[in-house]
Amino acid sequence: MISILLFTMEIIAPIFLLILLGSALQKTNLVSETFVKQSSNFVFNVSLPALIFVKLSNVAISEAFDAKLIVSSMLLVIVYFLFSWGVSSFLTKTPEDQGSFIQGSFRSNYAIVGLAIISGMFGEESLGKAALLLAFIMPMYNILAVVALTVPFHKENNIKLDKMLKDILTNPLIVAAMVSILFSIFEIRVWTFFEKTMNYLGIIALPLALIGIGATLKVDRIIKASTLAFTSSFLKIVLFPLAAVLIGLSINLSDSDLGIFFILFATPTAIASFVMADAMKCNSKLAGDIIAISTVLSVFTITIGLVVLKYFGYV
Repeated sequence: MISILLFTMEIIAPIFLLILLGSALQKTNLVSETFVKQSSNFVFNVSLPALIFVKLSNVAISEAFDAKLIVSSMLLVIVYFLFSWGVSSFLTKTPEDQGSFIQGSFRSNYAIVGLAIISGMFGEESLGKAALLLAFIMPMYNILAVVALTVPFHKENNIKLDKMLKDILTNPLIVAAMVSILFSIFEIRVWTFFEKTMNYLGIIALPLALIGIGATLKVDRIIKASTLAFTSSFLKIVLFPLAAVLIGLSINLSDSDLGIFFILFATPTAIASFVMADAMKCNSKLAGDIIAISTVLSVFTITIGLVVLKYFGYV
């Protein structure tokens, strides 16, 4: 058991140490808010798409594509979204709170924290499969987030479907996934110097993104957070991943697939949820509180989850 714990900590600790480093750099003014915004834009638009392209373009899609994993993940995202909505109907009193609560409960930081853990835990082969899953999950997160943040205000008629579709189709991560899939299917090989350049960009994606998360993390939010923030975080990092594991076992997901399934739902709330809540006039403070709580506490919940799964031989 101790050896399993140490192995898991070797994977998890560096990820969250980078987040702590980002927080420390921000507190000592070694990184500014401008730097965080610019680096986040760079990661989202350049570095992370490069990582996805490198990982997916070099794998056989027939091997990376797992219908059971993809379909079950998409269905469970919808179930968790609806469950979060149901809980919010009892707990929240305003549309502003309801939208932020729902989004904070179901939307994972899978693209950054999730891929980083999967890379260390399961290796390159699983990372390709995890990146392919991202291509299906990201659009769902974006669509459902817009619904959560608008429908409680009864503004469903004002949702601009054409703009939403454009935003999804031009999302750099989605574009990178689609292009890399074409390269893989048609076995298109890129020039060596170009591939090396993309590798360099991909290598810095996760560390820079994790530092950015830490720089925007306000730990003091946890002390002042509301019951709503703690309840949403509980759903996000405790109840939902636990249920995901039980469902994954019931449908006989393979070892690495079960691990990916768990991490997809166990990772903390996405930073983008704060940006969207603020832009769409919902409770951005609640959204920020949920991000802070879920990020800090997920260090323990993800570690415990992976240790238990590994101890019983499931991953």
